[in-house]
Amino acid sequence: MQISYPKLIFAGILTIYFLWIAYNPLAGSFLDMVDLPIHETGHFVFAPFGEFMGFAGGSLFQIIMPSAFVGYFIWKQSYFSAAIVLFWVGQSILNVFVYAQDAVTMLLPLVGGGIHDWNWMLERLGWLDYTKSIAGMIRLVGTFTIFFAAILSIYFAFNAPPEEYEEI
Repeated sequence: MQISYPKLIFAGILTIYFLWIAYNPLAGSFLDMVDLPIHETGHFVFAPFGEFMGFAGGSLFQIIMPSAFVGYFIWKQSYFSAAIVLFWVGQSILNVFVYAQDAVTMLLPLVGGGIHDWNWMLERLGWLDYTKSIAGMIRLVGTFTIFFAAILSIYFAFNAPPEEYEEI
């Protein structure tokens, strides 16, 4: 095992960037425009499982999709790549936090001016009064995921196999 300085620099830059996103998720990120079509696709993917799952499917799919890439890289034993993509999972969870915390005020612009998923779901569950707590838990999970991605990416940069030709 040896240190890969390019990977270490890349992991360091991403750590700083994604910790900034965790610190201020309302500011948004370049990945928000990637998350949005995935989110909207999730409504269609989960619609056959009922009305509630159709609404929840957007946020679920937005987290499942980057998680599938993490799983792929783990399966291929490309652990540094998995750790890098884990940053996206954390950012996507924080993007869901932004949407969830808006469930009461409903100030975010919606695609096509449609129904606010999180307002609809929390109202149906009788949990609208707990929006702040639920959103806070989502933010905590997203932030933890980013911290975990930072630790893993730096660890795997320090412990890169010498014969590794893995692409970032």
